[in-house]
Amino acid sequence: MTDEPHKQRLAQLEARLAEARKAQEPKPRADEHYSTANQAWRMVIELVSGLMIGFGIGYGLDHLLGTIPIFLVLFTILGLAAGVKTMLRSAQEIQEKKLAEMAEQDAQDRD
Repeated sequence: MTDEPHKQRLAQLEARLAEARKAQEPKPRADEHYSTANQAWRMVIELVSGLMIGFGIGYGLDHLLGTIPIFLVLFTILGLAAGVKTMLRSAQEIQEKKLAEMAEQDAQDRD
């Protein structure tokens, strides 16, 4: 008869432990795939837009000045460089965000 209260308390303790474990489990992120795809598209668009702007400026200058396509080539290369630089900056921003999330997760795990 004295075992009955202990069994009830043990069952209550197990239930509370299960709730605590469930609360600390990381929640599934269904939108993670889409956010990664959005980030990839953002980087592609930055690269292509840099190329297109450089191409447009070079073509416009060549047309206005009546020159051979020297400005077209020059500004297309500059647009490519600007697009790559912007893309790398975006990649660094994404990496810093991921590292901050991982550090936050590690801090929560330690607590």
